Amino acid sequence: MSSPLKPQTDNWWDVPVHWDEKVWIGISVFWALVLFGWMTAWGSIGNQTQEGPTYQVSPNAFQTKIDSFKARAEETDRGFRPAGSDVYIAGMRYGFDGLPVVLKAGKEYDFHLSSYDVQHGFGVRPNDALSKQMTLQLLPGYEWVLPMTFDEPGTYHVVCNEFCGVGHRTMHAKFIVEK
Repeated sequence: MSSPLKPQTDNWWDVPVHWDEKVWIGISVFWALVLFGWMTAWGSIGNQTQEGPTYQVSPNAFQTKIDSFKARAEETDRGFRPAGSDVYIAGMRYGFDGLPVVLKAGKEYDFHLSSYDVQHGFGVRPNDALSKQMTLQLLPGYEWVLPMTFDEPGTYHVVCNEFCGVGHRTMHAKFIVEK
C-alpha cells in the first residue's frame, strides 16, 4: 500500500510563513506573556504564597517538641486543645502526629510543621468546601512555622497529597475550629 502523502520536492523551510499563521503565532505569544505576567503578579500581590521561618531540626528533636506540645495541651474527646498559640504537627507513614486539635475561631496560631520520615503533603480544607483547600509540604529535617487564623468554625479535613508509600491513601486527620 502506498502512502497518500506525497514527498516534499522543494525546501519547505524556505517557504515564507503565510500572514494568517503570523497572526495566530502573534496572538499565542501575546497570550503566553499575559498569562506569565498574571502568574507572577498573583504570586507576589495575591497573598497566595505561605511564608514563615524555617529551621533545621532532626526528626527526633521535632518528635520531642510534639510530645511536649501534647503533654501541655488539654486532651479532650475531640482532640488536643493547645495550651498556647503553638500547634505542632508532623507527617509520618501513614498518619499525622499532633492531630486532631481543637482551635478557636478568629485566634491566630503558629503551626509548626515537619515530617518524621519522607516528604508529605498537608492539604487542609473545610468539610463542605473543596475549593477552599490549602496545600503545604512537610519536609523531614525542617520545621516550618506558619501563622494561621481560621475564621469559620467547623471541621477541617487534613490529607496527605504527596504520595508517600503504599499506605498513602489512609493518611487522613482533622482539626476542629470552635467559636
